[in-house]
Amino acid sequence: MNKTIYDRLDETVWRTTLPNGLRICVVPKKDFTRKAAYLVTDYGSIHTKFTLDAQPFTTPDGVAHYLEHKMFDLPDRDVTEEFAALGANPNAFTTYDTTAYYFTCTDHFEKCLKLLLEFVSTPYFTQESVEKERGIIAQEILMYADSPESRVFEDLAENLYAHHPIRVPIAGSVESIQAITPQTLMQCHRAFYAPANMMLCVVGDVDAEAVAAIAQEVLPRERQSVGLPDLGAEEEMQVLRPISRRKMDVSMPMFQLGFKCPAGLTGAEFAHWEMVAELASEALFGESSGLYLKLYEQGLIDSSFGGGVETVEGTAMITCGGDSDAPERVRDAIIAQARRLGETGIDETEFARMKKSFLGRRVKDLDSFESTCFRLCAYEFEGFDYFRFPESFEGLKSEEVREFLREHIRQDNCSLAIVEPLEQKEDI
Repeated sequence: MNKTIYDRLDETVWRTTLPNGLRICVVPKKDFTRKAAYLVTDYGSIHTKFTLDAQPFTTPDGVAHYLEHKMFDLPDRDVTEEFAALGANPNAFTTYDTTAYYFTCTDHFEKCLKLLLEFVSTPYFTQESVEKERGIIAQEILMYADSPESRVFEDLAENLYAHHPIRVPIAGSVESIQAITPQTLMQCHRAFYAPANMMLCVVGDVDAEAVAAIAQEVLPRERQSVGLPDLGAEEEMQVLRPISRRKMDVSMPMFQLGFKCPAGLTGAEFAHWEMVAELASEALFGESSGLYLKLYEQGLIDSSFGGGVETVEGTAMITCGGDSDAPERVRDAIIAQARRLGETGIDETEFARMKKSFLGRRVKDLDSFESTCFRLCAYEFEGFDYFRFPESFEGLKSEEVREFLREHIRQDNCSLAIVEPLEQKEDI
């Protein structure tokens, strides 16, 4: 395995890629009793169209999430109970562009790791179990449909994008999951759960060579072909609709505001763009910004307000939201402030403070083993070594943030999604 020392972060990382294509990353934490292991596939809800071995496939919405639920099945075995007997806590989640399986433990790490690798690499889907899960997932979909927080973000995605599959909820719809069969799940597992499309990351007091040896022992040894996703034509910067409204059972209006940004960067360029975008968001509407304080004092936002950068394969956007009786006034104030900052620039003292604060939050985030594992995997899929962020961050200039605000925070690439109370109060 290859060893890399990151002096700025006081971290050491061991890496290797197995002959089957699996990328392995181990971050040793000497004398820590807790350990975390993440096995992540570069496959999420947006990957409904793909080509495998020159054959095109189109699958129903919600397959990645459905597959996540069913991967915990093994013939005549209860994976969750086996982890519990080892004193470990397993879990999984699906995002728009990845699916992660993980566990945390203090003891029996190697047995837990073997179990993780075994159940994720063993597709076992019976007609009976798939049918049983359909009702469970349908209830989950209905629960999210009744959640104003979920609906307002999904409405924003539908407003911003004309055809990118981020427009579709991660779990799909009650109708779409009716078409998911054991064959569908097997097909997608074959396409995207090949080791060459996955990464294993471990943080804790473990032996890196032992981790690699267990992966070689459990997983297929031969490299397998991987599905090639098709996200459709590149999105234009024009939004599909500038505003949407729906009524739900909320006590006051809730909103999500989004600014559509160009996507397609990878590697260090992607990481640099994302950092500029994060600083632009902080300068524009972060908790310590002048605009945030002004909007708060005027009663236009409250402590629920927040935002930042959202990046999903093929997409990028700046978003913010929360509760407000006047979402459109908040939108107009943010656009006006972006115009002012684009014209005048950002005070260098304030910019230095923001950079220091941002870097401090990123470093502190490394205290979480789970966050470290997932970030290392997610950025690896983007072609960037996440532990290089301090070096990338140092070179950021205030002029880049100023230019970002000028180019990307505008009325014509903006959309506002609002959830209003069922009984809307009349304006006074």
